[in-house]
Amino acid sequence: MTFPSPLTGVVPPVCTPLTPEREVDVRSLLRLVDHLVAGGVHGLFVLGSTSEAAYLTDRQRALVVETVAGHLGGRLPLLAGAIDMTTPRVLDHVRAVAAAGADAVVVTAPFYTRTHPAEIARHYRLVAAASPVPVLAYDIPVAVHSKLPAELVLELAADGVLAGLKDSSGDMTGFRQVLTGLQAHAGASGFSVLTGSETVVDAALAMGADGAVPGLANVDPHGYVRLYRLCRAGDQERARAEQDRLCALFGLVGVGAPARMGGSSSGLGAFKAALHLRGIIDCPATAEPQVPLSPEEVERVGKFLAAAGLL
Repeated sequence: MTFPSPLTGVVPPVCTPLTPEREVDVRSLLRLVDHLVAGGVHGLFVLGSTSEAAYLTDRQRALVVETVAGHLGGRLPLLAGAIDMTTPRVLDHVRAVAAAGADAVVVTAPFYTRTHPAEIARHYRLVAAASPVPVLAYDIPVAVHSKLPAELVLELAADGVLAGLKDSSGDMTGFRQVLTGLQAHAGASGFSVLTGSETVVDAALAMGADGAVPGLANVDPHGYVRLYRLCRAGDQERARAEQDRLCALFGLVGVGAPARMGGSSSGLGAFKAALHLRGIIDCPATAEPQVPLSPEEVERVGKFLAAAGLL
């Protein structure tokens, strides 16, 4: 399909259901895609952090993109992560996901070694020059240890290098600088600014964001689509109430005991447990070496779902 300019709305970063043997569960993935489409989302993003892309083999990554692209059949824009340490490796992923059916790619700054902003800019320019599909920047310093400076994003937007930004930095000041800076860059028209936050979507949209990429939308796509529509309609009171409900539901990411697991194990484990409890995926397994939730922690996830009216 033609990639929209700008991309707007709710674009969930799709979880990757796994079998107990840690292979991609294609049947569950198809059910999850149907669940999200039925929720009214405006696009899908595979092979991001919530998709556990860092844990998947290249074979598994290709299977995810081919499965989702084939099932969507062009009904919605499909973004795919092309995430790796260096430019040559990213370019390999770009070619693979574009060939598998992705409408756009989402790319982080290089990582592993410390990277200068000039190198980050060169990275994006090289990727965009070789990519057959639009390139969005993924600002996620917790994973790559580099924050994308607002002035760099604006420069690349104005030059037509980037088609958009997925901001998962948690830096609302920098996020606002990008939004306000775009107004002074006529060459950046059509550039999409998307928040990766679950908990401040209403505030991001009020600042001028085009949409959101919330992991919790896997669990409650209807809620995030409802929130987006309320914000666009200017119904601030009901939008705030919906955001507050989603913030309470987001508490499920903290069910895992921090003494025995990290935040990724707890958060992704909770998303998958919720999807399993809702009957959408067959198995809540996360990729190795993440630690699985205990039965007691899964029970707590169920309580969050019940409180949000989802069970």
